[in-house]
Amino acid sequence: MEDEIKQGNIPGHIAIILDGNRRWAKKRLELENAGHFRGADAVEKLLDWCEELGIKIVTLYVLSAENLSREDEELSYLYQLIEVRLRKLYDDPRIHRNKTRVRAIGRMELLPDGILNVLKKLDEATKNYSRRYLNIAIAYGGQDEVLDAIKKIVKKVHMGEIDIDDITAKEIESNLYTSHLPQSSPDMILRTSGEKRLSGFLLWQGAYSELVFMDILWPEFRKIDLLRAIRTFQKRRRRMGK
Repeated sequence: MEDEIKQGNIPGHIAIILDGNRRWAKKRLELENAGHFRGADAVEKLLDWCEELGIKIVTLYVLSAENLSREDEELSYLYQLIEVRLRKLYDDPRIHRNKTRVRAIGRMELLPDGILNVLKKLDEATKNYSRRYLNIAIAYGGQDEVLDAIKKIVKKVHMGEIDIDDITAKEIESNLYTSHLPQSSPDMILRTSGEKRLSGFLLWQGAYSELVFMDILWPEFRKIDLLRAIRTFQKRRRRMGK
């Protein structure tokens, strides 16, 4: 299947809602933390598969702004796990070999200092890379993103930098969290766990993205599942509103 997929249209930008960690643990009568740990392992494998398939931009929905209201014990473990994996990513030779720009998108001010420090180091170390892009949506909310963009634009109008008539779709896009990307709109948005909703993920950017929902829980995600998702994408005719 992989050779067949590679002959077709490979999405340049895929975005994934990593859903199902807690349900995976519950199904196995394990602690929720075990599900988060296995989910983090699945992310590392995913990055290898995307490299092999030539996918240039990957955006991962790691932690929503709403997730920050979870129980303190679970949230504390999540923060610790995220920080450890980010530090591992910072030392990952693949990032530098592939010239991958790594950037977090979301309301960073809501995160602990430990995570913020690693994210800043990653951003600084990869700021001049442009061959590939890895975006980590953390403390992220789609409505928050649009609201923050509106506030930036209103401030520009107030300061006399732009006129109201200058507010276009392009101006809005240039003020979103994803403005650093050469292609901010994902070709495909994939969600695992069987849930069929976006949960506020990339509301503006995903207007014409192909949506693929899979029943598999994120910790169980395999390369064959990614290939099947891309095959589904390739079979669709993208009209882009036309």
